[in-house]
Amino acid sequence: MNLIDTLVEKYNIIFDKYVASKKEEDLDGLQALSFEAIENDISPEEIVSLHKDLMLEKELTAEEAKYSMDVLLEMIIGFGFSYRDYKALVRKMEAHDKEMDVAVSLQSMMLKTSIPKLNSIEIGAISVPAQRVNGDYFNLIDHRDGTMSFAVADVIGKGIPAALAMSMIKFGMDSYGHSQLPSDGLKRLNRVVEKNVNQNMFVTMFYGLYEEVNSKFYYSSAGHEPGYIYRENTDSFQELNARGIVLGINPSTRYDQEEHQLEIGDMIIVFTDGFSEIRRLNGEFVSTEELLEIIREYKHLHPQDIVQVVYEELLKQQDPKKRDDLTILIIKKIQ
Repeated sequence: MNLIDTLVEKYNIIFDKYVASKKEEDLDGLQALSFEAIENDISPEEIVSLHKDLMLEKELTAEEAKYSMDVLLEMIIGFGFSYRDYKALVRKMEAHDKEMDVAVSLQSMMLKTSIPKLNSIEIGAISVPAQRVNGDYFNLIDHRDGTMSFAVADVIGKGIPAALAMSMIKFGMDSYGHSQLPSDGLKRLNRVVEKNVNQNMFVTMFYGLYEEVNSKFYYSSAGHEPGYIYRENTDSFQELNARGIVLGINPSTRYDQEEHQLEIGDMIIVFTDGFSEIRRLNGEFVSTEELLEIIREYKHLHPQDIVQVVYEELLKQQDPKKRDDLTILIIKKIQ
Protein backbone atom coordinates (compact mmCIF):
# COMPACT_ATOMS: atom_id res chain seq x y z
CA MET A 1 0.00 0.00 0.00
CA ASN A 2 1.51 3.34 -1.04
CA LEU A 3 1.35 6.63 0.88
CA ILE A 4 -1.68 7.91 -1.03
CA ASP A 5 -3.67 4.73 -0.39
CA THR A 6 -2.74 4.88 3.30
CA LEU A 7 -3.90 8.51 3.55
CA VAL A 8 -7.20 7.71 1.77
CA GLU A 9 -7.81 4.83 4.16
CA LYS A 10 -7.15 7.01 7.22
CA TYR A 11 -9.48 9.71 5.89
CA ASN A 12 -12.17 7.13 5.18
CA ILE A 13 -12.00 5.76 8.73
CA ILE A 14 -12.33 9.25 10.27
CA PHE A 15 -15.13 10.08 7.81
CA ASP A 16 -17.21 7.03 8.78
CA LYS A 17 -16.53 7.36 12.48
CA TYR A 18 -17.53 11.02 12.72
CA VAL A 19 -20.61 10.75 10.50
CA ALA A 20 -21.80 7.94 12.74
CA SER A 21 -20.91 9.47 16.12
CA LYS A 22 -21.03 13.22 15.42
CA LYS A 23 -18.49 13.65 18.27
CA GLU A 24 -15.87 16.37 17.82
CA GLU A 25 -13.15 14.24 19.40
CA ASP A 26 -13.45 11.89 16.43
CA LEU A 27 -12.04 14.71 14.25
CA ASP A 28 -8.81 14.96 16.26
CA GLY A 29 -6.67 13.00 13.81
CA LEU A 30 -7.43 15.27 10.87
CA GLN A 31 -4.85 17.97 11.61
CA ALA A 32 -2.02 15.43 11.61
CA LEU A 33 -3.52 13.88 8.49
CA SER A 34 -3.57 17.25 6.71
CA PHE A 35 0.13 17.76 7.51
CA GLU A 36 0.82 14.29 6.15
CA ALA A 37 -1.04 15.24 2.96
CA ILE A 38 1.00 18.43 2.62
CA GLU A 39 4.28 16.54 3.06
CA ASN A 40 3.22 14.21 0.24
CA ASP A 41 2.28 17.11 -2.07
CA ILE A 42 -1.45 16.36 -1.98
CA SER A 43 -3.38 19.54 -2.74
CA PRO A 44 -6.62 20.78 -1.12
CA GLU A 45 -8.36 20.22 -4.46
CA GLU A 46 -7.45 16.54 -4.32
CA ILE A 47 -8.85 16.29 -0.77
CA VAL A 48 -12.13 17.88 -1.91
CA SER A 49 -12.30 15.41 -4.80
CA LEU A 50 -11.65 12.52 -2.44
CA HIS A 51 -14.39 13.71 -0.10
CA LYS A 52 -16.85 14.02 -2.99
CA ASP A 53 -16.09 10.48 -4.16
CA LEU A 54 -16.68 9.12 -0.65
CA MET A 55 -20.03 10.91 -0.39
CA LEU A 56 -21.17 9.42 -3.70
CA GLU A 57 -19.85 6.00 -2.85
CA LYS A 58 -21.56 5.86 0.55
CA GLU A 59 -24.90 7.27 -0.70
CA LEU A 60 -25.27 9.52 2.35
CA THR A 61 -28.48 11.02 3.56
CA ALA A 62 -28.81 14.80 3.54
CA GLU A 63 -28.06 14.94 7.26
CA GLU A 64 -25.04 12.64 6.95
CA ALA A 65 -23.75 14.67 4.01
CA LYS A 66 -24.11 17.82 6.13
CA TYR A 67 -22.07 16.30 8.96
CA SER A 68 -19.49 14.95 6.54
CA MET A 69 -18.68 18.53 5.61
CA ASP A 70 -17.29 19.01 9.13
CA VAL A 71 -14.68 16.38 8.25
CA LEU A 72 -13.74 18.20 5.07
CA LEU A 73 -13.66 21.58 6.82
CA GLU A 74 -11.37 20.30 9.58
CA MET A 75 -9.04 18.77 7.01
CA ILE A 76 -8.86 21.97 4.97
CA ILE A 77 -8.24 24.05 8.13
CA GLY A 78 -4.99 22.11 8.52
CA PHE A 79 -4.01 23.26 5.04
CA GLY A 80 -4.96 26.81 6.04
CA PHE A 81 -2.63 26.78 9.06
CA SER A 82 0.14 25.39 6.93
CA TYR A 83 -0.42 28.01 4.25
CA ARG A 84 -0.30 30.84 6.80
CA ASP A 85 2.88 29.36 8.26
CA TYR A 86 4.27 29.13 4.76
CA LYS A 87 3.43 32.77 3.99
CA ALA A 88 4.99 33.87 7.28
CA LEU A 89 8.13 31.90 6.40
CA VAL A 90 8.20 33.48 2.94
CA ARG A 91 8.01 36.94 4.50
CA LYS A 92 10.86 36.09 6.87
CA MET A 93 12.94 34.73 4.01
CA GLU A 94 12.30 37.85 1.96
CA ALA A 95 13.42 40.01 4.88
CA HIS A 96 16.46 37.78 5.35
CA ASP A 97 17.28 38.04 1.64
CA LYS A 98 17.17 41.83 1.86
CA GLU A 99 19.50 41.75 4.86
CA MET A 100 21.77 39.32 3.01
CA ASP A 101 21.83 41.64 -0.02
CA VAL A 102 23.01 44.43 2.26
CA ALA A 103 25.66 42.14 3.79
CA VAL A 104 26.89 41.01 0.36
CA SER A 105 27.07 44.61 -0.87
CA LEU A 106 28.82 45.75 2.31
CA GLN A 107 31.34 42.91 2.16
CA SER A 108 32.02 43.54 -1.51
CA MET A 109 32.76 47.17 -0.74
CA MET A 110 34.86 46.46 2.36
CA LEU A 111 36.93 43.63 0.86
CA LYS A 112 37.48 45.35 -2.46
CA THR A 113 41.16 45.58 -3.34
CA SER A 114 42.87 47.03 -6.40
CA ILE A 115 45.67 45.25 -8.25
CA PRO A 116 48.94 47.21 -7.84
CA LYS A 117 50.91 47.98 -11.00
CA LEU A 118 54.60 47.36 -10.40
CA ASN A 119 57.10 47.28 -13.26
CA SER A 120 58.66 43.93 -12.40
CA ILE A 121 55.62 41.75 -11.70
CA GLU A 122 52.20 40.79 -13.01
CA ILE A 123 49.38 39.75 -10.68
CA GLY A 124 46.31 37.58 -11.08
CA ALA A 125 43.69 36.76 -8.44
CA ILE A 126 40.25 35.21 -8.24
CA SER A 127 37.98 34.68 -5.23
CA VAL A 128 34.62 32.93 -5.62
CA PRO A 129 32.32 32.35 -2.61
CA ALA A 130 30.47 29.05 -2.22
CA GLN A 131 27.56 30.99 -0.74
CA ARG A 132 26.54 34.61 -1.10
CA VAL A 133 29.11 35.90 1.36
CA ASN A 134 32.76 34.96 1.19
CA GLY A 135 34.82 33.36 3.96
CA ASP A 136 37.97 33.77 1.85
CA TYR A 137 39.94 36.95 1.38
CA PHE A 138 42.90 38.29 -0.53
CA ASN A 139 44.50 41.68 -0.21
CA LEU A 140 47.19 43.58 -2.10
CA ILE A 141 48.72 46.81 -0.81
CA ASP A 142 51.07 48.98 -2.87
CA HIS A 143 53.11 50.94 -0.32
CA ARG A 144 54.36 53.38 -2.99
CA ASP A 145 57.95 52.74 -1.92
CA GLY A 146 58.78 49.81 -4.20
CA THR A 147 57.21 47.24 -1.89
CA MET A 148 53.90 45.42 -1.92
CA SER A 149 52.19 43.50 0.87
CA PHE A 150 49.87 40.67 -0.05
CA ALA A 151 47.77 38.17 1.85
CA VAL A 152 45.40 35.26 1.30
CA ALA A 153 43.21 34.19 4.20
CA ASP A 154 40.42 31.78 5.07
CA VAL A 155 38.00 32.05 8.00
CA ILE A 156 37.18 28.73 9.63
CA GLY A 157 33.46 29.47 9.71
CA LYS A 158 30.62 30.41 7.38
CA GLY A 159 28.08 33.08 6.63
CA ILE A 160 27.85 36.64 7.84
CA PRO A 161 29.99 36.20 11.02
CA ALA A 162 32.88 34.91 8.87
CA ALA A 163 32.41 37.76 6.41
CA LEU A 164 32.47 40.35 9.18
CA ALA A 165 35.60 38.77 10.66
CA MET A 166 37.32 38.92 7.29
CA SER A 167 36.33 42.54 6.79
CA MET A 168 37.82 43.40 10.17
CA ILE A 169 41.08 41.65 9.27
CA LYS A 170 41.35 43.59 6.02
CA PHE A 171 40.80 46.82 7.93
CA GLY A 172 43.54 45.80 10.35
CA MET A 173 45.95 45.02 7.52
CA ASP A 174 45.16 48.23 5.61
CA SER A 175 45.36 50.45 8.67
CA TYR A 176 49.09 49.91 9.23
CA GLY A 177 49.78 52.27 6.32
CA HIS A 178 53.37 51.13 5.75
CA SER A 179 55.25 48.06 4.61
CA GLN A 180 56.25 45.65 7.33
CA LEU A 181 57.70 42.18 7.49
CA PRO A 182 55.09 39.39 7.33
CA SER A 183 56.03 37.94 10.72
CA ASP A 184 55.28 41.31 12.34
CA GLY A 185 52.07 41.70 10.32
CA LEU A 186 50.74 38.30 11.44
CA LYS A 187 51.71 39.03 15.05
CA ARG A 188 49.58 42.20 15.01
CA LEU A 189 46.65 40.59 13.20
CA ASN A 190 46.75 37.66 15.59
CA ARG A 191 46.10 40.02 18.50
CA VAL A 192 43.25 41.66 16.57
CA VAL A 193 41.58 38.30 15.91
CA GLU A 194 42.15 37.02 19.45
CA LYS A 195 40.51 40.10 20.99
CA ASN A 196 37.65 40.69 18.58
CA VAL A 197 36.60 37.44 16.87
CA ASN A 198 34.38 34.73 18.32
CA GLN A 199 36.42 32.10 20.19
CA ASN A 200 35.00 29.36 17.94
CA MET A 201 36.18 31.12 14.78
CA PHE A 202 39.78 31.01 13.60
CA VAL A 203 41.60 32.45 10.61
CA THR A 204 44.39 31.02 8.47
CA MET A 205 46.56 33.47 6.54
CA PHE A 206 49.50 33.54 4.17
CA TYR A 207 51.17 36.97 4.47
CA GLY A 208 53.86 38.14 2.03
CA LEU A 209 55.95 41.19 1.21
CA TYR A 210 57.58 41.76 -2.19
CA GLU A 211 60.53 44.16 -2.63
CA GLU A 212 60.97 45.36 -6.19
CA VAL A 213 64.47 46.81 -5.71
CA ASN A 214 66.07 43.40 -5.07
CA SER A 215 63.33 41.03 -6.39
CA LYS A 216 62.98 39.37 -2.99
CA PHE A 217 59.84 38.29 -1.24
CA TYR A 218 59.30 37.47 2.41
CA TYR A 219 56.43 35.44 3.82
CA SER A 220 54.96 33.94 6.97
CA SER A 221 52.03 31.56 7.42
CA ALA A 222 49.37 31.27 10.12
CA GLY A 223 48.16 27.71 9.60
CA HIS A 224 47.45 28.35 5.91
CA GLU A 225 47.73 26.02 2.94
CA PRO A 226 51.35 25.79 1.73
CA GLY A 227 52.23 28.26 -0.99
CA TYR A 228 54.51 27.45 -3.92
CA ILE A 229 57.13 29.10 -6.10
CA TYR A 230 57.32 28.04 -9.72
CA ARG A 231 60.97 28.17 -10.80
CA GLU A 232 61.28 28.95 -14.51
CA ASN A 233 64.93 27.86 -14.85
CA THR A 234 64.20 24.33 -13.54
CA ASP A 235 60.52 24.10 -14.60
CA SER A 236 59.67 22.93 -11.08
CA PHE A 237 57.61 23.92 -8.05
CA GLN A 238 59.11 24.72 -4.67
CA GLU A 239 56.84 24.34 -1.63
CA LEU A 240 56.93 27.18 0.87
CA ASN A 241 57.34 25.48 4.22
CA ALA A 242 57.12 28.21 6.86
CA ARG A 243 54.49 27.24 9.43
CA GLY A 244 52.59 28.85 12.30
CA ILE A 245 49.37 28.34 14.21
CA VAL A 246 46.12 29.91 13.03
CA LEU A 247 45.24 33.45 14.08
CA GLY A 248 43.17 33.95 17.23
CA ILE A 249 44.39 31.17 19.53
CA ASN A 250 47.31 32.60 21.49
CA PRO A 251 47.87 36.38 21.66
CA SER A 252 51.63 35.97 22.18
CA THR A 253 52.25 33.70 19.17
CA ARG A 254 55.30 34.47 17.04
CA TYR A 255 55.52 33.50 13.38
CA ASP A 256 58.48 32.15 11.43
CA GLN A 257 59.53 34.01 8.31
CA GLU A 258 61.38 32.99 5.15
CA GLU A 259 62.75 34.98 2.23
CA HIS A 260 63.29 33.95 -1.39
CA GLN A 261 64.92 35.46 -4.44
CA LEU A 262 62.77 35.66 -7.57
CA GLU A 263 64.07 35.38 -11.12
CA ILE A 264 62.31 36.31 -14.38
CA GLY A 265 59.52 33.81 -15.09
CA ASP A 266 59.19 32.71 -11.45
CA MET A 267 55.70 32.74 -9.92
CA ILE A 268 54.40 32.90 -6.34
CA ILE A 269 51.23 30.78 -5.98
CA VAL A 270 48.95 31.00 -2.96
CA PHE A 271 45.47 29.50 -2.60
CA THR A 272 42.89 28.47 0.00
CA ASP A 273 41.78 24.95 0.84
CA GLY A 274 38.80 25.43 -1.44
CA PHE A 275 41.24 24.71 -4.28
CA SER A 276 43.35 22.06 -2.57
CA GLU A 277 40.32 20.07 -1.31
CA ILE A 278 38.09 20.03 -4.40
CA ARG A 279 36.15 16.76 -4.63
CA ARG A 280 35.09 15.05 -7.83
CA LEU A 281 31.67 13.41 -8.20
CA ASN A 282 33.23 10.05 -7.28
CA GLY A 283 34.44 11.50 -3.97
CA GLU A 284 38.12 11.66 -4.88
CA PHE A 285 40.10 14.82 -4.22
CA VAL A 286 41.75 16.77 -7.01
CA SER A 287 45.40 16.63 -5.97
CA THR A 288 47.61 19.66 -5.51
CA GLU A 289 49.90 18.17 -8.16
CA GLU A 290 47.05 18.34 -10.67
CA LEU A 291 46.39 21.96 -9.73
CA LEU A 292 50.06 22.86 -10.19
CA GLU A 293 50.21 20.99 -13.49
CA ILE A 294 47.43 23.19 -14.88
CA ILE A 295 49.45 26.25 -13.82
CA ARG A 296 52.55 24.83 -15.49
CA GLU A 297 50.62 24.21 -18.72
CA TYR A 298 49.48 27.84 -18.91
CA LYS A 299 52.58 29.49 -17.38
CA HIS A 300 53.11 31.59 -20.52
CA LEU A 301 49.85 33.49 -19.93
CA HIS A 302 49.26 36.58 -17.82
CA PRO A 303 48.58 35.51 -14.19
CA GLN A 304 44.98 36.76 -14.39
CA ASP A 305 44.39 34.45 -17.34
CA ILE A 306 46.11 31.60 -15.49
CA VAL A 307 43.87 31.86 -12.41
CA GLN A 308 40.78 32.05 -14.61
CA VAL A 309 41.78 28.92 -16.51
CA VAL A 310 42.59 27.08 -13.27
CA TYR A 311 39.21 28.00 -11.83
CA GLU A 312 37.31 26.92 -14.94
CA GLU A 313 39.24 23.65 -15.28
CA LEU A 314 38.66 22.66 -11.66
CA LEU A 315 35.03 23.77 -11.75
CA LYS A 316 34.40 21.19 -14.48
CA GLN A 317 35.61 18.44 -12.16
CA GLN A 318 34.06 19.63 -8.90
CA ASP A 319 31.08 17.98 -7.21
CA PRO A 320 28.61 20.92 -7.09
CA LYS A 321 27.17 19.62 -3.82
CA LYS A 322 30.50 19.97 -2.04
CA ARG A 323 31.57 23.47 -2.89
CA ASP A 324 33.77 25.70 -0.77
CA ASP A 325 35.03 29.26 -1.13
CA LEU A 326 37.79 29.34 -3.76
CA THR A 327 40.65 31.85 -3.80
CA ILE A 328 43.95 31.78 -5.71
CA LEU A 329 46.62 34.46 -6.12
CA ILE A 330 49.54 34.30 -8.57
CA ILE A 331 52.39 36.84 -8.71
CA LYS A 332 54.73 36.50 -11.70
CA LYS A 333 58.11 38.19 -12.09
CA ILE A 334 58.46 39.54 -15.62
CA GLN A 335 61.63 41.67 -15.47
